[in-house]
Amino acid sequence: MDADAITAGRRRWQARYDAAHTRDADFSTLSGDPVEPVYGPEPGDSYAGFERIGWPGEFPFTRGLYPTGYRGRAWTIRQFAGFGNAEQTNERYRTILRNGGGGLSVAFDMPTLMGRDSDDPRALGEVGHCGVAIDSAADMEVLFRDIPLGEVTTSMTISGPAVPVFCMYLVAAERQGVPAEVLNGTLQTDIFKEYIAQKEWLFPPEPHLRLIGDLMEFCAARIPAYKPLSVSGYHIREAGATAAQELAYTLADGFGYVELGLSRGMDVDTFAPGLSFFFDAHIDFFEEIAKFRAARRIWARWMRDVYGATSERAQWLRFHTQTAGVSLTAQQPYNNVVRTAVEALSAILAGTNSLHTNALDETLALPSERAAEIALRTQQVLMEETGITSVADPLGGSWYVERLTDRIERDAERIFAEIAERGRRVLATSGQAEHPIGPMTSGLLSGIEDGWFTGQIAESAFRYQQSLEKGEKRVVGVNCHTASVTDELEILRVSHEVERDQVRELGRRRAARDGAAVERALAELVAAARGGGDTIAPMLAAVRAEATLGEICGVLRDEWGSYVEPPGF
Repeated sequence: MDADAITAGRRRWQARYDAAHTRDADFSTLSGDPVEPVYGPEPGDSYAGFERIGWPGEFPFTRGLYPTGYRGRAWTIRQFAGFGNAEQTNERYRTILRNGGGGLSVAFDMPTLMGRDSDDPRALGEVGHCGVAIDSAADMEVLFRDIPLGEVTTSMTISGPAVPVFCMYLVAAERQGVPAEVLNGTLQTDIFKEYIAQKEWLFPPEPHLRLIGDLMEFCAARIPAYKPLSVSGYHIREAGATAAQELAYTLADGFGYVELGLSRGMDVDTFAPGLSFFFDAHIDFFEEIAKFRAARRIWARWMRDVYGATSERAQWLRFHTQTAGVSLTAQQPYNNVVRTAVEALSAILAGTNSLHTNALDETLALPSERAAEIALRTQQVLMEETGITSVADPLGGSWYVERLTDRIERDAERIFAEIAERGRRVLATSGQAEHPIGPMTSGLLSGIEDGWFTGQIAESAFRYQQSLEKGEKRVVGVNCHTASVTDELEILRVSHEVERDQVRELGRRRAARDGAAVERALAELVAAARGGGDTIAPMLAAVRAEATLGEICGVLRDEWGSYVEPPGF
């Protein structure tokens, strides 16, 4: 890019920065020297390829979505939490908010994630152990008791039964007197990544996509600030994917959901702002920064050039980050505080919109209150003491970071081409070359059904494990520097009494509700599922009648069937 174009770009950025709101904060170094909000080429300089880097708040958004960076608004501190029953988790949430947390992120237990009630025989021994148990709207009410849902943004990490759980959240808000239109938050709902990595699905892919399409339409029409889809790379990375695979598979999933919305006749500039992303911040500091910057650039270009998005908001990739749970070790667990801080810093320097920092004891149990506080304070130290909120994309222009960003982008594009080609072959073979779902969605479904994604991730995980065992990759406390004076940690243990209490309470609620009303509501839901009608309204009616999660998912399983993934060797 020549000097005149760079100068014109800086002027555009300056005008947008001047027009934007900035926080009342001290933007100077610890020594008192003033800091500019962004840095770039000096006046009169040319910079080959600068159009790929650009200025914050300007397409292709490599340097961030906003001209102010974190001077306008710092990232949201959103700590992921949930354990035991709704009352216990509610206490933890109120502690997080009192201590400066900016939003809530709900962790559900395994029965809830699988659409099972706490008294289901398959739930035995799992209730409340990896998250909070939610059986009905009454539990959701307790979960958010004394937490004003109209004022607090809430993220819910659940995909298979995401839609009925979301309906319970809406009913809890109703019972607080909060209209749905003012709710703000994120629902994960990303079923593609379940088939690819996390394995928590309920039905075959097509019924799940139908539910997601209904949810997208509902939120676009009724709850404009709420994001019904958080496309998740976190679980893909935790399963063993490389940085480029995490990025490519995640964005491909996102393109699939864009094609789903378009197949419903939705306007891309209306529904695309309701898509957000969730990434893993792993331990390779610069590679992670490059990954996040490349993600914004790729998404903006594809949304504009492939899917026709014309508004900036529809081209934005907004993302939440969680530090890498898989990088934590049971050996010398206090080392995990350092790992988490480094991983959090990479996400912040790359411009994450919200962040969760893992606790030091998460390889052993759910976080203790002490460990959760250290994780929260890690973010607050980074935000308040380090000066990193003063400058947008401070590593932009680094030869190393820009080269890594370009490399990850090229790797991701090769993977996109392979997925799309798989989809085109499937559509051509079936005689549906112009099918509305599009080649990316078809390629995703093909890769899920024949085990291609899981095979690719397994190969990457195997190569990494080999490098650990050979000592080529080193992990402190595991295969090097193993001597330690660390005492055994006191960890959080969830009593089995929680399960007994939850099952008793669920039985009491079933006995107290209007059983006939529940049966009528479930029958109407089945009729909608069978007839191709909207599923949200009858599902909300069932939730209001206190139908349980297991009952709702059960009647849909009976109608749509279950899914068994293909074997892989």
